[in-house]
Amino acid sequence: MIITICSSMTLADRIREVQAELESLGHEVYIPVENEQFDYQDASDVERAQLKRDHDLIREHWRKIQRSEAILVLNEDVKGIPSYVGGNSFLEMGFAHILNLPIYMMQAVPDMPYQSEMAAMDPDIIDGDLSRIPMQPPGRGAA
Repeated sequence: MIITICSSMTLADRIREVQAELESLGHEVYIPVENEQFDYQDASDVERAQLKRDHDLIREHWRKIQRSEAILVLNEDVKGIPSYVGGNSFLEMGFAHILNLPIYMMQAVPDMPYQSEMAAMDPDIIDGDLSRIPMQPPGRGAA
């Protein structure tokens, strides 16, 4: 299946690990754009916003989601928040929901102000087990 990973960029190393594991299981995987010339984790909010503008990062990830058959929200503990889902990942969940794509989440829906909105998108919680993501989107038979 073609899967786009959605995640906080503070988990950049973990994104690449999950990408490799999904690919080893036979999936095609898109990940967020990385910019090696920019230290995203130490950047200010103003600098992060400018990077997103300069590289059209929100629309670029939207295009990946459009070409996908599902998304995986890599919601791990970040900023002291268990199962963190940041603003961009929440937005990307909304994109997938509108496109009627399956939404897989690594961990349970977090206790955050937009928890009910995330729950309303009916994500499939895989409890960290990537093998629980099917090879074909729901409703399609094996090729």
